[in-house]
Amino acid sequence: MILEMNMPEPQNLFFTDRTTVFVDVILPLALANTYTYRIPVEWNDKIQVGVRVMVQFGKNKIYSAIVKQISKEAPKHYEAKYILDIIDEKPIVDAAQLFLWDWIADYYMCSLGEVMQAALPSALKLASETKIVSAIPDNFDRSTLTDKEYLIIEALEVAGELKVNDIVKLLSQKSVFPILKVMFDKGIVLISEEITERYKPKTKVFFSFAPEFRDEDGKRNLLDGLNRAPKQQDAVLAFMQLAKMGTDVTRQMIMEASGCGSGAITALIDKGVFQVKEKVVSRFQGEDIELDANFEFNADQQRAYNQIQECFETKDVTLLHGVTASGKTQLYIRLIEQALAAGKSALYLLPEIALTAQITARLKLHFGDKLGVYHSKFNDNERAEVWHKVMKNEFQIIVGARSSVFLPFQDLGIILVDEEHESSYKQYDPAPRYHARDTAIYLGYIHQTKVLLGSATPSIESFYNAKSNKYGFVQLLERYGSAQLPDIHIVDIPQEGRKENMFSYFSGNLLKAIEGALERKEQVILFQNRRGHTTIIQCNTCGFVAKCVNCDVSMTYHKSSNMMHCHYCGHVEPPIKICPACGMPHIESKGFGTERVEEELELLMPNARIGRLDLDSTKGKNGFDKIIGAFDEHEFDILIGTQMVAKGLDFGRVSLIGIINADTMINFPDFRAYERAFSLFLQVAGRAGRREAGGQVIIQTYTPKHRVLEQVVAHDYQGMFDTEIKERKNFAYPPFYRVIRIDIKHMDIQKCYDGAKKFGSALRQQLGARVLGPETPLVGRVRNYFIQTITLKIERNNISIVKVKDLIKHVKNDFIADKSNSGTRIVIDVDPY
Repeated sequence: MILEMNMPEPQNLFFTDRTTVFVDVILPLALANTYTYRIPVEWNDKIQVGVRVMVQFGKNKIYSAIVKQISKEAPKHYEAKYILDIIDEKPIVDAAQLFLWDWIADYYMCSLGEVMQAALPSALKLASETKIVSAIPDNFDRSTLTDKEYLIIEALEVAGELKVNDIVKLLSQKSVFPILKVMFDKGIVLISEEITERYKPKTKVFFSFAPEFRDEDGKRNLLDGLNRAPKQQDAVLAFMQLAKMGTDVTRQMIMEASGCGSGAITALIDKGVFQVKEKVVSRFQGEDIELDANFEFNADQQRAYNQIQECFETKDVTLLHGVTASGKTQLYIRLIEQALAAGKSALYLLPEIALTAQITARLKLHFGDKLGVYHSKFNDNERAEVWHKVMKNEFQIIVGARSSVFLPFQDLGIILVDEEHESSYKQYDPAPRYHARDTAIYLGYIHQTKVLLGSATPSIESFYNAKSNKYGFVQLLERYGSAQLPDIHIVDIPQEGRKENMFSYFSGNLLKAIEGALERKEQVILFQNRRGHTTIIQCNTCGFVAKCVNCDVSMTYHKSSNMMHCHYCGHVEPPIKICPACGMPHIESKGFGTERVEEELELLMPNARIGRLDLDSTKGKNGFDKIIGAFDEHEFDILIGTQMVAKGLDFGRVSLIGIINADTMINFPDFRAYERAFSLFLQVAGRAGRREAGGQVIIQTYTPKHRVLEQVVAHDYQGMFDTEIKERKNFAYPPFYRVIRIDIKHMDIQKCYDGAKKFGSALRQQLGARVLGPETPLVGRVRNYFIQTITLKIERNNISIVKVKDLIKHVKNDFIADKSNSGTRIVIDVDPY
C-alpha cells in the first residue's frame, strides 16, 4: 500500500465561450484506456468531473459514461467525437470514488470500465441495449406526464419492455437519457433485470393478557369461566407460568408448555383474552441480548471498547478477535454512535445478504431513518435511490454486502468489517476480482478514517498483521452473559463401522444425541457441505461416471427435481439408468449431499420434523427467510444445511450440532483448506449453546487425529495459526508472498496448452522460478473452455510488485496482439483467495 495519497483536486478550469473542451470518459466496457470526446461549446459551463454524459462508441452503440478528466488537449491518434448529451446537473461520482476506482483497476489488474460496471447500479449506467419496463401505478395521474413521457409509457404498455435504442427511434432523438432519468426518479419506469422485492424485517407475534385479565381477580374469573374448555384453560395456565419468567411469550411457547393445539389459542384471541402484538426481532449472531436501544456493556465489552479506542490512536486498522456470541455487535453500535456524534458517517460491511437483512432490524432501533441498506436483493431503482441518499448524506449509516464499498460516502467516520475472514468478501467473477475487506481498508485510507475488522476466527493474514503490529489488536474471548462455549466431540467413522454402530451416514453417538435433544424439545442442526442427493453417478461394471457435457466435473443428482445438475454451468439432464459406455444397468450412487442426508434421517426418525437449508431449498423470493423463520418458530426439530447454517445465525433452542463428514473440507486441495475448515467448524459449532444451556457438537470423520480437528475441539485458534503460519512461510504462501493466478482459456484443448506454455515462458524469462505452471486446475474445463493455470508467487521484499504487474500487462498485450492466439481468453486474479 502506498504511503502518500495525492487525491485529485476538483477541476475548476476556466473556459471561454469559444474554448474547445475535451473530456476523458470511463465507458462501462473492458477498455485499456479512457476515451476522449469533444464538448459542444454551449455546454462548456455545464461539464464537470463525475457527471454522466451520453456518448456514441462504435458504429451504433450509445452509452452513459463518467467524465474522469476535463482538458483542452485533443487526442493525438484519433478525431474526438462530440458527446451527445450531459445527463446530470451535479456529479454522481466524486473524487474519492474515482481515486478508489483507479486503485482497484491498478491493484486487481482490470479496466476502469469493469470497475464502473461493478460500482454503479444499473439504473445509473444505461446503454442502448438496456431494457426498460413500465412501473406506473394504476392511480397515477397521467396528466402530469410530458408528451414524450406519455409516448414512452404507452409504448411500454403495448410492448412490455423496450430497449433504450427502441426509445431513441420512438422519439426520433438520440438524447433520451435525461428523459429516462426523470422517469426513473419518478418511479414510473424500471430496469427489467433484477426486479426483486424490498427486504422486510423479521417479526414475531407475542402474546399478552387483555387489561381486564391482568390482575388477580381477572385471572381467577377467567379460569372459572373456562371450566368447560379445558384446553383453553391449560393454555391460560401455561401463559401465566411463562409470563412469570419475564420473557416475551409466543404461540409456540404456549403450545409446547400446555400441550394444546393452535385452535385453542385462536379461540382465546377471538374471545379477547389474549392480545397479540407484532415486534421486530433479529436472529443475528449473539442475539441473546434483547433489542434494547439503551443496553449497557459488560466488563469484557467495556475493556474491549477502551482498547479499540487506544488502538485507533496509533493504528488505522484494528482487528477484534471475539468469540461467537461475545457481543461484538454492541461494540459496533457504540462505535457507529461515536462517529455520528462527530458529524460523520459509517459503513458496516457483512459478507452475506442474509446477514445484512438480519442486522438491519436491530440497528433501526438505534439509528432510525439514518440507516440505509445496500445489496443485490434490491432492484436497480432502489439501489440508485440509496446511492443518491448517501451522496446527499441522508443515509449516514450503510449496512451492506461487498458492493457497498463503492457508494459515494461523505466524510466517513468508521468502517466496520464483520466476519472479516469470510471468502464471500472476495469477488471471483466477473472482474474486478476485488476483496471487499482489503478494498474497505483502502477506502478508510482515502477518507482518513479508522477500520475495525471483526471475527471469531480471523483470517491468517489479518491475524499476522495484528501480531506483527501492523494492525491494532483487541480480544473478546468470553461469551456474553451466561452462555458457554459448546463441548465438541470427535466420532471415528471407521471405528464406529467396525463396531456396527453406523446407521447410514449417522453414528450411534450422533443419533442418540439427536434423540436426547428432541426429547428435551431442543433443536438440532446437521451440517453437510454438499448440496443435492448424490454427488457421483457411476457404472459399477465399467467405471463410467456421468459428467457434464460442458465441464470436466461429475453431475450431481437432485431428488427434488429428479434431474442431474452441473454446479458449475447449470446444465441439467435426466438421470441415467443404462450405462452409455457399456450398456449395462448397474448404475450406482456414490457420495451424498444434503438431500440424501434428509432422506436417510426421515427413515431413521420418522416422527422428527426435518428442514433443509441450501442453495436449492432457498430459491425464490424470501426462500432463506421462510426456512430460517420456520426453524426459529420450532416448526422444524432438525435443520440440515450447507455452510449457509454457519453464517452468524442465532437460535435459542439449538443445543446440538452434527457435522456429518468433516473430511471433505479438510482434504480440499487448496493452501487455505485447513484454515477454512477450522473456521467453518468453529462457526458452525458457534450455533450451539448460545443461551444458558451448554451446547454439544459432534464431528464425524475418517481422520479423528487430524490436527485441525484437535484444534477445533480445544477451540485453539492460536494453535491453528501457529502451525499454519509456519507452513505458509515454508511453502511461499501469503502473508509472506503475494499470489497472482493467471487462467488461460480456449475452447480447443491444444491451443489452450500451447497458449499457456507460451505465456508462462514469457513470464519465466523475467521472473524465473517465481512462475509455476502452466498446469490443469482441479476442474480443467468449464462451459466448454479448457483451462490452464499459471501461478506467480512474488516475495514481499526485494522485488517491486508494480514492475511485476507491468510485466504481466506487457506479456498479455503481446500475447493478444499475436493473431495465432485468437480465441484465447486470459483471466488475471490478484490475491485469488
